[in-house]
Amino acid sequence: MELLAMGLAFDCLELAPRRAIHHAAPGHPLGLESVPDGEVVVLQPGPHLIDGAGMLPVVRMLAGLGVALSTLPGALAVCWGPAGTCMAPDYYQRVVGNWLVGGAFPALGLTMLNRTADGAMESRGLAFMTGQELRFEPAAGISPQQAGQIALRLVHVLVEHGPVLTAQALSGPAGEHLRAEPDGPVLRVRM
Repeated sequence: MELLAMGLAFDCLELAPRRAIHHAAPGHPLGLESVPDGEVVVLQPGPHLIDGAGMLPVVRMLAGLGVALSTLPGALAVCWGPAGTCMAPDYYQRVVGNWLVGGAFPALGLTMLNRTADGAMESRGLAFMTGQELRFEPAAGISPQQAGQIALRLVHVLVEHGPVLTAQALSGPAGEHLRAEPDGPVLRVRM
């Protein structure tokens, strides 16, 4: 089935009833205790949008269609492939709906942050929209909560303004001085 939103066509696949399946690598459940078993419906940009699937207007439309579909009776979860996330419908509706009306980008949903063994924060799914993943290396003495807040803010800034192509200074949410340096497909940010 094809869905049209603001002149953009999206394909809705796997609509025929099938047996329940469990996702092999569901990633991070958000607002859920675990990833539910169930039939999977796939929503993706149509063939004419594939090359621009990560462009912000396309992502916004796709995410908005996901909000509408997540309100259907029986919806168990919304999965966002690039980030490897699986969200409760009400969580998805809240964080994505807020973004669509001008709020902060849902960095814990349409992207994901993972803490590495050395204390850095690394994004997953950000490259889908910017061509870069983020690696934030906090200074000694920064709590995991503070590091997470700074990383979330950086994701929001990168989605809104695009990739960082040259080394530059950035500011954290509380005015922290940060240094961003592109390193191939990764943007390294240090305090």
